[in-house]
Amino acid sequence: MDTELASMSHSKAKKHALLNEGDNSSSYSAGIKVSHSNPPIPALAPHSILPSHGDGADLTFFGGLFKALSFRESYLNVLLLCIPISLVSYVANWGPSSDFVLSFFSIIPLAKLLGNATEDIALRTSESVGGLLNATFGNAVELIIAVIALKDNLLEVVQASLIGSVLSNLLLVTGTAFFLGGITGGRVQSYQSFSQIAASTNASLMTLAAVAFIIPAAFVASSDLTVDSYEVLSLSRGTAIIILTIYIFALIFQLKTHAKLFETPAQEVEEEEEAQLTLAAAIILLAVSTLIVSLESELLVRSIDSVSVDWGLTHKFIGLILIPIVGNAAEHATAITVAMRDKMDLAISVCVGSSNQIALGLAPFLVLISWMVGRSLTLCFDMFETVMLFGGVLIFNSCISDGKSNWLEGMHLIAVYILIAVGIFYHP
Repeated sequence: MDTELASMSHSKAKKHALLNEGDNSSSYSAGIKVSHSNPPIPALAPHSILPSHGDGADLTFFGGLFKALSFRESYLNVLLLCIPISLVSYVANWGPSSDFVLSFFSIIPLAKLLGNATEDIALRTSESVGGLLNATFGNAVELIIAVIALKDNLLEVVQASLIGSVLSNLLLVTGTAFFLGGITGGRVQSYQSFSQIAASTNASLMTLAAVAFIIPAAFVASSDLTVDSYEVLSLSRGTAIIILTIYIFALIFQLKTHAKLFETPAQEVEEEEEAQLTLAAAIILLAVSTLIVSLESELLVRSIDSVSVDWGLTHKFIGLILIPIVGNAAEHATAITVAMRDKMDLAISVCVGSSNQIALGLAPFLVLISWMVGRSLTLCFDMFETVMLFGGVLIFNSCISDGKSNWLEGMHLIAVYILIAVGIFYHP
């Protein structure tokens, strides 16, 4: 288990380093030494090589916090200005539309800060504790929003956000990474390559997730049962237990028993990172970020009904298209940035790893949580959502099966995502 948690801690730290470099104007190659070791970058759980345990002796409490929150550290931090404005909007009763927009943009930089704080804490703890922290907070924003929506019994929003997060990563982000990676530097590359073994493993896992979601939908479509019937609830809960178990075994396969098969190429391994915050500052930033994310998520979720009416948007469109942007914006920027630097193994691990976590980890976990609190969340999505997911997984698997990508395949994935978005927009 220590090996698994340590490996899960590895990639999150690297993703943080690459994203911060993408935010700053400094050269990516400056000061970076290529390592000759090849630690695995898991595509099942997008975390990366473990930085050395900095002691923070050259850091100050307020200096580290100021840097983490500065606009120069990340352009996304500009959106932190939306937080106080969103609270004023709520207190002054500016209306649900204002609450929704302001809380929507407030959560985007908070998701990045939450991840950064988690990584800095991981540097000061043991490898096992660091891996556990990264595993716990990897999808914290999505989990918080889903739990609040579940509390308010917005089951349709919860289901749509799960499907939307998977499709956004598989189609929009991967497609953009393929497209921009294929035309990097003003020239068109014939192709970019990545691990075919990892691609095959992820293709089978995503197909498993699609089948697990199809079975409950087909079960309801072929009977007179309703989605909240005892039989459908029992089927969904049993399916959730099975796919969650498979996900755990898949992690063991990739991170422990067959870790060498998933080693990243040496050119994609970067110099180890030092902590950017003192331990006290990182803990406070993590706690405050989580608290504010919960508050802003509450404002976001409670305004959905009114926004749906005022803007003429269905709950499905809000959940499937808009909400996935909130928690995944920082990860999306990372995947696209590293693809443009011809580091496709890491780009694929970020995109597919997040999709696997949501489809095989977060979705069944929420079903089991809803069971405990007396809600009727199931894995029975409506037929339109199920077909969209299957189609998205089908074309994604087709594009990654050969371990190579090009700009045209990127356009294919983006086109399918746009078709889905248009279909959801007009879906009654």
